Amino acid sequence: MDEVRRLIALLVVALVGATVFGLSNGSSGLGVNGARVSGSTFRSELATISTTPILQCYLTALDPVDFGAGGGSETMAASGVAAWTRLRVEGLSITQYVKSQLKFVASAATLSQAESSLESELTQAASAAASKDGSCPGTASAALAAMPTEMRNAEIEGQAASLYLVSKLDTTIPLTTKSLEAFYTSHTSDYDTLCVSIAVVPLAETTAFTTAQSGGESVADLAQQFSIDTSKKKGGAVGCFAPSNASYASIRSYVVSTALNTFNTTPQYYNNNGTEEALFVAPTQRTVTPFAQAESAVLADVQNQNASAANTVEEDILNRAAIDVDPAFGQWARESTGPTVLAPTLPAKVDVTGNKSLTTSVIKYH
Repeated sequence: MDEVRRLIALLVVALVGATVFGLSNGSSGLGVNGARVSGSTFRSELATISTTPILQCYLTALDPVDFGAGGGSETMAASGVAAWTRLRVEGLSITQYVKSQLKFVASAATLSQAESSLESELTQAASAAASKDGSCPGTASAALAAMPTEMRNAEIEGQAASLYLVSKLDTTIPLTTKSLEAFYTSHTSDYDTLCVSIAVVPLAETTAFTTAQSGGESVADLAQQFSIDTSKKKGGAVGCFAPSNASYASIRSYVVSTALNTFNTTPQYYNNNGTEEALFVAPTQRTVTPFAQAESAVLADVQNQNASAANTVEEDILNRAAIDVDPAFGQWARESTGPTVLAPTLPAKVDVTGNKSLTTSVIKYH
């Protein structure tokens, strides 16, 4: 009987120990392959993000989710918590991988380069988002400076690890002038300066518009007859766009396979004050652009191509990593779109006083 009592006592102790461990582990933040971000450190990061406008703005430019306060007076929106958790997990995974598998140790010079790279990426992302959401206050350097020390160091280390990993991929194109020129030479027609005309057509008129074009009506006549844009007075002509123009990438995507003096057959649809309309774009002239004028567009394309290869490698790293996440910050999951962090069922209610390289950011070149 005494043996039974002792066994029950031991089981009770074991259960209490498991409960204590579970609570402790549940508040332990997140970890990847043994490297950890403590719960208190992570909550401090969330608090800083949610209460620092400049940091919120630059992070939102990279990942357009809500990093602001959530339902409680001192919480962050669940989507923001999950997004930052995912970015931290990705950064930790890559940093641990290059340390253990590639024996990479960042030097002071490497970290300095990574910091400059991260600032540049934040600046580019904020600039791209400015037309829609307005410019961010301050500079990317100031946004990094607003981070707690451990958070800032982790982001810079992750950037350094990501840049190193990308440089080791067989498919990576070096971001040197020589390599960019070679890429440009083999894709020269992709960087033609494009002169275009547009037609903004009410949905009720799109079938008639398409029929008229099939019947041989010219671009100018189609714009004058169907377009409701002021450019119709000039036959739809809106000007020429060089690769250095901010709108070039969009224009090029509209007419990439469209013959000269022909509107694209698949328009872009958008809502104009409650009325849905269709935007048709026609290239009217293509002119070869010298490399010096196309360099920025070539660089963006090479970065995107490198990022695509990097994303594949990152997904493999994440799938192989041992990852655990405090449920208060989200749920680590593998969905059809790849590994991710699902938003916590409820926002954290205590202790949260606020809130693509192959890193959380550089790997995706957001």
